[in-house]
Amino acid sequence: MITRLIGAALRAFFVVVLIATPSVLMPGTGADEKQMVALVALFAAALTFAEYKTTYPGLVEFRDAPPFNRIRFLILFFTVFILTVIQKSMVEPSTLSTLISAIGLLIGEAMDFPYSPVRLATLMMTEGASDLQVISVRTAAAMAYLISLLGLAFFVIMLKLKGWPDRGNGFNVWVNLPTFDPTTGGDVVVRLERDARINIAFGFLLPFLIPAVVRIGSAGFEPLTLTNPQTLIWTMTAWAFLPFSLFMRGIAMGKIAEMIREKRRIASVMGAEGYMPA
Repeated sequence: MITRLIGAALRAFFVVVLIATPSVLMPGTGADEKQMVALVALFAAALTFAEYKTTYPGLVEFRDAPPFNRIRFLILFFTVFILTVIQKSMVEPSTLSTLISAIGLLIGEAMDFPYSPVRLATLMMTEGASDLQVISVRTAAAMAYLISLLGLAFFVIMLKLKGWPDRGNGFNVWVNLPTFDPTTGGDVVVRLERDARINIAFGFLLPFLIPAVVRIGSAGFEPLTLTNPQTLIWTMTAWAFLPFSLFMRGIAMGKIAEMIREKRRIASVMGAEGYMPA
């Protein structure tokens, strides 16, 4: 019980650090903006603490199946941190921030080709955006997309090396997939595989669909300017993180379906040989 409470408190603290990072590192943040960030951070911390301190399922998926959520958090944190450092280099340049900003510019140029997600991300801006604003959005989009790609590759490698989620312990579908009901809708393996394909498909399409939806939805309204550094940081983070979070969820659900199918196969073989499955 004590260990669970300490773990929940640490996770809540890390969530506060994540949300407060842009407002703490960026100079010139107003008092009202800081108060709003503090309110959001406290709410997110309370939600995280409530989710992890109890043994019953809530809203957070794969809660007891590390390192799924740890990898997602690291992707999110590094994306926010790197984008914040890049934006800070435009106001208070330092050796580190200038180096990261220069790397971001090179990556942005390399990933800015016709029909690429980075090129489409710049279409969310207003028609009269300056060249500096377009470059800033392109750099942020490229860095966020690259970090998510690297995080996804790391997640896949971890799956192969550690045999996630079957590491000698049982996988509780009720706790780790609270929104998935295994008792309804047919065979659980078929449903898991179907949901996995849907999540992977949406994860692939969202970086292309979000700019189009924003562009269409802004008809008659003022399009995104993305001139505020914190608006740019969180917009590009959400644009890159949400699709890859769906990618990770789809891969994980496919792995769980594969694990259940393998356990069924072993159980059927042992049953055919006259042994009781362990």
